[in-house]
Amino acid sequence: MSIDALFEQLKHPNPHLRDRAMWELAESEDATIIPRLMAVLDEENTTYRRAAVKTLGAVGPATIPPLVDAMLNSDNVTVRGSAVKALAQVAICHPDVPFSEAGMQGLTQALNDANPVVNIAAVMALGEISTPEAFDILLEALKTTDNIALAVTITNTFGSIQDSRGAEVLQTIIDDEATEDYVRESAVSALSRLELVMKNQPRQQP
Repeated sequence: MSIDALFEQLKHPNPHLRDRAMWELAESEDATIIPRLMAVLDEENTTYRRAAVKTLGAVGPATIPPLVDAMLNSDNVTVRGSAVKALAQVAICHPDVPFSEAGMQGLTQALNDANPVVNIAAVMALGEISTPEAFDILLEALKTTDNIALAVTITNTFGSIQDSRGAEVLQTIIDDEATEDYVRESAVSALSRLELVMKNQPRQQP
């Protein structure tokens, strides 16, 4: 199937056909694919736009530089939000590949984006990356933000991110009398989820 036909298939209502096209594009060495996918990030067709986001993730780390540039510099909030979500997809599709420092720095800046479509998605992306560095970035943002919605999202993310410090941080949030009620409630819920996950993890052999 030609590149043009694969891009058309990304619009198909059948998710299996979209996924097939996504992986064929991701495995192609055609140099035009990344720029063409980037051009879809402001597409009004939601199915097509989301398929392009997933495909950029499937392509992998090579998409991080243009995605970071779009995330930080586009005037279009749809493009910025889509770029952040595509960075999350890179982490999801390539969990064994270390996430680039440029990508981490970009997501750190995106936490300060004025639009919740972008800053909330940046929290989700860092949660998917789920490294000690990502945890540190989220913890610092939680300490410094006055955005309650962002604080709640970060707190919830600590309930699923794979870091041994999660329970301690969440308990500290709960115990701090100065904590906003919504954030404390989120911390209680997140700690409960985290404890359940830790309880159900298989024990490592000595």
